[in-house]
Amino acid sequence: MSEAVTKPPLATAPAGDANRWKALVFIALAQLMVVLDATIVNIALPSAQHDLGISDGNRQWVVTAYALAFGGLLLFGGRIADLWGRKRAFLLGLAGFAAASALGGAATTGVMMFGARALQGVFGALLAPAALSLLAVMFTDAKERAKAFGIYGAIAGGGGAVGLILGGFLTEYLDWRWTFFVNVPFAIVAAAGAWFVIREPQGGRNRAPLDIPGVILSTLGLVSLVYGFTRAETDGWSDAVTISMFVASVVLLLAFVLVEQRVKAPLLPLRVVADRSRGGIYLSLGLAIIGMFGLFLFLTYYLQVVKGYSPVKTGFAFLPMVAGMITGSTQIGARLMIRVPARLLMGPGFALAALGMLLLTQLEIGSSYATLLLPAMVLLGLGMGTAFMPAMSLATQGVEPRDAGVASAMVNTSQQVGGAIGTALLNTIAASATTSYVKDHIGSATAVPQQQLVKLQAMVHGYSTAIWFAVGILAVASLIAFTMVNAGKPGAVKMASGDGAEDEIPVPVVAH
Repeated sequence: MSEAVTKPPLATAPAGDANRWKALVFIALAQLMVVLDATIVNIALPSAQHDLGISDGNRQWVVTAYALAFGGLLLFGGRIADLWGRKRAFLLGLAGFAAASALGGAATTGVMMFGARALQGVFGALLAPAALSLLAVMFTDAKERAKAFGIYGAIAGGGGAVGLILGGFLTEYLDWRWTFFVNVPFAIVAAAGAWFVIREPQGGRNRAPLDIPGVILSTLGLVSLVYGFTRAETDGWSDAVTISMFVASVVLLLAFVLVEQRVKAPLLPLRVVADRSRGGIYLSLGLAIIGMFGLFLFLTYYLQVVKGYSPVKTGFAFLPMVAGMITGSTQIGARLMIRVPARLLMGPGFALAALGMLLLTQLEIGSSYATLLLPAMVLLGLGMGTAFMPAMSLATQGVEPRDAGVASAMVNTSQQVGGAIGTALLNTIAASATTSYVKDHIGSATAVPQQQLVKLQAMVHGYSTAIWFAVGILAVASLIAFTMVNAGKPGAVKMASGDGAEDEIPVPVVAH
């Protein structure tokens, strides 16, 4: 290996350094801001569309512009964090995200809104991997790492539901523009705190030259993939542009892998994803997100359209899921991660989430929130929180310090691509089942009220049909976690040396 890319072992901060825990507060705040933004704008979209005169055909770009920039640039953002330093990338990401949010809140035209959302995605792609990689290099003691990633995992898993609550409040009681402006104080507080308290350990920066061909191929490949799924949702899977996007993404990503095998300083060192456990984590996380993203959308529409909930009431209806995620991540995952192998948390966690999803296949127009939706959400939250926590930690554990940013970016990439796939795939399944139900039952409904009832029944039937697929996807995620993830021995944490070797450092298991 060349001198330019070989680094000394990662310096470990003293165990008593309280600054790391203060830093965690601001890193978590920044992560919450990014995760919130994935759902908070969805609640405000109808109001924004009306005020800005955005057509029905173009409204998808409010979501798509963000998804394309964020998903396409994550690997690049992760490597920039490795090159420039994670604290610097973190602060730049916060500043850019705040500026883009202010621009979105002040938008006067649809084009201005689309541009602001794309800029949010660009700076989010720098901020998200920098935040996760900061945790990876700052928390190296097994017990402290478990607690830190427990908090981070709860935010990563539950932040989307919190976004629905906050988005409902801001839209209903203030104005849709505040779903953008709210990011500015978040970013200012996080940046000010990070400036003073984050002390990034020395010795982990990657000063290798940037892999420009890798940047171009990965960005174009991921953008094509995300856009292909986004377009499939609106234009169908047989649409010529949809098919061409999928073909282009396969060609570009295959070319990216070939390039990474040959260049001296690759954008994504294949050793990061070739590790069996880490590959299993990326894959199972992506599958879990496929199931969860579709569920958020279905339940939001079910509660508002079928049950007649207001945006605020809908947001509060998701609180049990958020509480379950926080409990699963901080009380189950964090406490058990230093005692049992990760697969014994991730596998049962995804299986428990699948059980909660299974309950929702029984969804009907008259279903009770207390007897069906509440227990299902609690199970989903507990399961996902328990699984997310060790997944977030192990995805960056054991990587060389110079690869921490790009390993963190892969976590976010699997989630972002999973979200795009889940929304498109499950929406398509639901729409097809709904159309088929209406076709089979509308003939027997002669009066207008009966026809309206059939349409509502068809909508719920479509949701429950798609949720069956989500159950299967979560079951596969559980199976992958059980069979592929073989890292995370109790009482030991793997640390990477500068030469790429991994050493197991024994850690005493202390009862909580």
